[in-house]
Amino acid sequence: MKIGIPRAMNYYNYHPFWHGFFTYLGIEPVLSSKTTKKTVSLGSELVVPETCLPVKIFMGHVLDLIDNKKIDVIFVPSHQSIAPKIYNCSKIRGLPDLVRNVVKKNFLLIEPTLDKSEKSQGLYEYLYESVAPFGITDKKLIKKASKAGWELQNRFNEMMNSGVMLDEALEYAIKGHPQKNNAKNEKKYPVNVAVLSHGYNLYDDKVSMKIFKKLEKLGVKSYIAENLTMDEMKKGFMVLNTHLYWANEYEMTGAAGCYLVDNKTDGIITLTSFGCGPDSIMIERITRFAKRHNKPLLNLTVDEHTGEAGFITRLEAFTDMLLRRKRQKVIKSLSKQFAETGEIKEEDLIKQL
Repeated sequence: MKIGIPRAMNYYNYHPFWHGFFTYLGIEPVLSSKTTKKTVSLGSELVVPETCLPVKIFMGHVLDLIDNKKIDVIFVPSHQSIAPKIYNCSKIRGLPDLVRNVVKKNFLLIEPTLDKSEKSQGLYEYLYESVAPFGITDKKLIKKASKAGWELQNRFNEMMNSGVMLDEALEYAIKGHPQKNNAKNEKKYPVNVAVLSHGYNLYDDKVSMKIFKKLEKLGVKSYIAENLTMDEMKKGFMVLNTHLYWANEYEMTGAAGCYLVDNKTDGIITLTSFGCGPDSIMIERITRFAKRHNKPLLNLTVDEHTGEAGFITRLEAFTDMLLRRKRQKVIKSLSKQFAETGEIKEEDLIKQL
């Protein structure tokens, strides 16, 4: 038995769980290929132009599974609510309906619903719906498979929190060989920034244009929401004087609030898709509070027409500005020390530089 999983949207958050869950039950998860220009083009042809880029890409991945991978059972869950009164955006909630109406192919759509704002649509109901079409109805077996999925998901989350990048964390988690970054051996960078976005934007190389590699070439160390604990992100909401409403707001608003008051980060970069309603609200609040905390902010908005040259130029300009700010701080600190003591100690100079 095989089930196709589009390499888009919630794949970047929950695939470790899905892989562990389905594999335990003898169902082989088959991933679509990584996003290409063709993936975006084919997906865009199926929906209206106003549809956001992540959904266009999702449709392209569904087509890839059916046409290229020859998979006729596709897993497209509807994640309505992850906690009472905490909701996903309408496009994530309505993905199965959209796929059913625009993908005119012969395939079986597996479309379980997770809605923790409703008593009858919790996790186990969601899991039962996921495997019932395969004839698997043993609730005890399904619960054991759920445990296997969470074990893999937890290993993955621990590695992401330690600084291991997504592809490596996923590979190690599946193999059962968790790795962790050794902070003592980490390379020192002149500039540190927090790069914040949703997983489907940040870890899709076609969308993010390999932003982490570009920043590393510029001498910039990147921090992400996954490097924070849930408690730290909850405190971030307090910094921005707001509360959680959207399901994926931890990785944007919560993380931004945390990094705004973190002295190790020199600036914040947000990456959003053009036309995303929830993100427009989050970015407005993040921008307002970034000014209050005197923390430089760069918002990169992308769609299927975004060019890489302009993307790189904005990253370079932002990096140059952060370097100038750091130089000014060093000069000001050393000048103050010289004015007070009449000398500058060598160890202080090295520390500042």
